[in-house]
Amino acid sequence: MSPTSRLSSASTRARSLALALVWAVAALGGCAAYRPATTPGGVPIVVHDNALGQDSRVLFLVIHYTVANLPLSMKILRDGGQVSAHYLVSDESPPRIHRLVPEERRAWHSGPSHWRGHSMLNANSIGIEIVHPGFRDTPQGREWPPYPSEQVEAVVALVKDVVRRHGIRPERIVGHSDVLPQHKQDPGPAFPWKRLADEGLIPWPDAGRVEVYRASYEAQLPDVAWFQRALRTHGFEVPQHGELDAATRNVLVAFQMRHRPMRFDGVPDAETAALLHVLTAPRPVPR
Repeated sequence: MSPTSRLSSASTRARSLALALVWAVAALGGCAAYRPATTPGGVPIVVHDNALGQDSRVLFLVIHYTVANLPLSMKILRDGGQVSAHYLVSDESPPRIHRLVPEERRAWHSGPSHWRGHSMLNANSIGIEIVHPGFRDTPQGREWPPYPSEQVEAVVALVKDVVRRHGIRPERIVGHSDVLPQHKQDPGPAFPWKRLADEGLIPWPDAGRVEVYRASYEAQLPDVAWFQRALRTHGFEVPQHGELDAATRNVLVAFQMRHRPMRFDGVPDAETAALLHVLTAPRPVPR
């Protein structure tokens, strides 16, 4: 065989080998694309068929305070075995955020809760506990100390992160007192809900509209049944019998603590009616 023929034959073999390698790589890639993964328990599954109809299991975010210092809060939430939360925000400087329960697992933080037709929110919520002493009774009355600014910044950052990843709706970011108003008052009137509103995380009543409706309701205050219907529309579980009983007052207190923290006496007054109206009534479309 002449040198020219040998060179041509070598070139042909090289091209054939290269083509074979290309097909082998392509075949391996195809196998990788369709090779089944496994469940955590080892059962083979195919994972590339993602359905369009899905969202996060996490629908709510519930904010609490601990009524304890950091060591006791950790003992109760981490080691107690009766209650827990996904996150604990310390009161140190700077604060630390402790992950106590993985987000994909259920934490025991909300109890027999209710909000906007959903009950037992532990199953579909993230719970954030904040180290805070709660209230103290003084000669001037019951007082709630402010949350340290550094701690507030840590809470806001955590809320933003959780909400972004799970797509939690603004009206589903709530306090323990919102979802269990007959028994809980946390995170209390000192919690800066307005700061979350300023960050675009939760809805907040427009002050101008509130003043307009306040003047109207001062002229004629709605009856108790109206307040109960509005509170239910807002999200609370509240009696609907038209009587100002203790249960209805407790729900009014929870609403006022969040939206009017300077006075939360459970009295159905004109300002509370205006706040409820603005938050629950559909805003007219401009013509």
